[in-house]
Amino acid sequence: MNLRSPSLATLALLLSSAALAHDYRAGDIRIDHPYARATVAGQTSGSAYFTMENTGRQGDALIAVQSPAAKSAEIHTMSMTADHVMRMREVDSIELKAQETVKMLPGEGYHIMLIGLTAPLKAGDKLPLALTFRKAGKANVTVAVEAGKAGAAEAKPNEHHQH
Repeated sequence: MNLRSPSLATLALLLSSAALAHDYRAGDIRIDHPYARATVAGQTSGSAYFTMENTGRQGDALIAVQSPAAKSAEIHTMSMTADHVMRMREVDSIELKAQETVKMLPGEGYHIMLIGLTAPLKAGDKLPLALTFRKAGKANVTVAVEAGKAGAAEAKPNEHHQH
């Protein structure tokens, strides 16, 4: 294979661009693989997840989120109580220390709550999400809607969920 061929070089460039399509930056903050879970009929809220990495030498924080796909977007955290009740609550921000990575995962820790969806979230769809950081400013990302995945991180059907 001759990588000096214009067609192969162009293909390599396109493939590398596609691989980076889920990677966004705002200043020293890198946002990786923003995605949302598909919703079911009648569901009026959804959630989005991504990884944030602070590559800088100073702390920062995610302080606001917005999306035209929902009436409101909020930063939430969830945790399991000692009596096995899942608790979710809105938080003002997610602090990112220098050189720290925060991964949002379904069923644990932080996520973005999309409240009052303007349309169901269907696998394959994309939606805009604006992230505002205290120091790094704003990052506009594209969230890919993925089909739900069964797994250990999801709440079991008999577990209770409370805000």
